[in-house]
Amino acid sequence: MTTSPNGYDLATKDLDPPFAIVDLDAFDANADDLLRRAAGKPIRVVSKSVRCRALLDRVLARDGFEGLMCYSLAEAVWHVEQGTTDDIVVAYPTADHGALRRLAENDAARAAITIMVDSAAHLDLVDAALGHGHPDIRVCLELDASWRPLPGVHVGTRRSPLFTVKQAVAFAREVVKRPGFVLAGLMAYEGQIAGLGDNAGNSLNNAVIAWMHRRSAAELARRRGAVVRAVREVADLEFVNGGGTGSIETTGAEDVVTEIAAGSGLVAPTLFDGYSRFHPRPAALFALPVVRRPARDVATLFSGGYIASGPTGPSRVPSPYLPAGLKLLGFEGAGEVQTPVSGAAARTLRLGDRVWLRHAKAGELAERFTDYHLVRGNEVDQTVPTYRGERQNFG
Repeated sequence: MTTSPNGYDLATKDLDPPFAIVDLDAFDANADDLLRRAAGKPIRVVSKSVRCRALLDRVLARDGFEGLMCYSLAEAVWHVEQGTTDDIVVAYPTADHGALRRLAENDAARAAITIMVDSAAHLDLVDAALGHGHPDIRVCLELDASWRPLPGVHVGTRRSPLFTVKQAVAFAREVVKRPGFVLAGLMAYEGQIAGLGDNAGNSLNNAVIAWMHRRSAAELARRRGAVVRAVREVADLEFVNGGGTGSIETTGAEDVVTEIAAGSGLVAPTLFDGYSRFHPRPAALFALPVVRRPARDVATLFSGGYIASGPTGPSRVPSPYLPAGLKLLGFEGAGEVQTPVSGAAARTLRLGDRVWLRHAKAGELAERFTDYHLVRGNEVDQTVPTYRGERQNFG
């Protein structure tokens, strides 16, 4: 059971808000649930959803979680230098010449890190940064996992240009014939399933999304299987990565997939409230102080405008969590320096009281705070730095 609001207040009574906490009981329970859903497939932890080295160390210490999926090459090299892990896939292509040089000059980093590529231009960029004759760089081929039910219809994220078996095999052959590169893996991220809840809107929308999930998953399973089998004729792949927190069951059921990427499910932001297949416990929260009482049923909080990335709209704003029954005002929303909340619970709030909120996305809260206070029960177990607290900013 989630700690009561009085428990959070008691645990942090000596702290001045704004500050952020991670509920360790909820975090650990969410990790257990990810493993249950993965049904034996190893989970590669998506670092961007955590952005705190202590929490990444915590989850990587558990059986079933193997390696990191970083979002930046500079971040990946830093993790190797810090000794976090010796198994990292960088999920997005890099154009960072400095990070590529750091990679090439560090034997441990080259052995640990696999970078993402989807075109010969990516190989050309590496050659330009390092010069011809550079040491072998491990690369991962990214397959576009979107759903294209009709000509001109694209459902999913805009990622790789490689969609068909023919395209993937042709590029795999290009990689293996180029000196200085080792084709180590293949990845396909099905964002239209993993990142889109099927229990968030009205019943008609939910039914449409659930139908899309089923059709897209079936198409991708056939196509990904064919691509992996064909690419394995060209290169001996060490891993095939797929999925995300929202698609663990369908991705893990594919025989060709050797590992699943997940991270947001560990901290459970509000965007992951709307799934029918799983219900993670809110683990990352932030507290704001009441600084004004402009009306009987309105309390104004200091700061709080932590808007999530993605398409702008109500789903990207933070949500009041405790005490229950509060909501943002439609005219002001969450502001740069003040955030009014309304509701019956606001009538009992006094100046200096805390209101606890949840961010819409998992890792972006860590960019707002230098520390996470790790709470267990009614106590702060430990205070640890976020990436920002370690003076790391990877864009």
